[in-house]
Amino acid sequence: MRVVIAEDLALLRDGLIRLLTANGFEVAAAVDNGPMLLDALTGGRPDVAVVDVRLPPGYSDEGLRTALEARRLVPGLPVLILSQYVEQLYARELLSDRSGGVGYLLKDRVGDVDRFVDAVRQVAAGGTVMDPEVVSQLLTRRSRDEPLGGLTPREREVLALMAEGLSNLAIAARFQVTDKAVGKHTNNIFAKLGLPPDDDHNRRVMAVLTYLQHVT
Repeated sequence: MRVVIAEDLALLRDGLIRLLTANGFEVAAAVDNGPMLLDALTGGRPDVAVVDVRLPPGYSDEGLRTALEARRLVPGLPVLILSQYVEQLYARELLSDRSGGVGYLLKDRVGDVDRFVDAVRQVAAGGTVMDPEVVSQLLTRRSRDEPLGGLTPREREVLALMAEGLSNLAIAARFQVTDKAVGKHTNNIFAKLGLPPDDDHNRRVMAVLTYLQHVT
């Protein structure tokens, strides 16, 4: 699996190269600025990109904007964003095109190697991975007059865990209930969000996108 890394801090960039290489990834490119990232993504067509939000020359949102531009040029290009802080606007913008695998993690999650590597693989496979802290902050700002307002407290909890990338089995273990019980909750969520019968993976992604986009 080919990955492009964009990180301006040399030490962290080198660490990501070593970590991903040790876990079976081929690092197609490791860059430290937006223009080089765009070339690597559109020219190299990697299986997934791991991108820092803030890159030279402006150190504001160059990484994110470059990733979004690359996804416009290469629809569905899987991108996992890394950020030092929870930046809610970035999370919503990244998810707004509803195309391909996306993820948003805080940088300190990289320290949990197994979880980080799993997140990269999930995004590469077209999944959605959101940092629990991002989900939590988005949840606290949710407006009550949205589609999410019709969900029960437990359904909201299930949807929050879905947004973190947990499977029904993992959610069941978290709540100490059966997989069937979680399946009932997810079906209720799909129905209340107006998601028609379809591939379950697609409905999960759409539910998570709805959850994250309806934030004031």
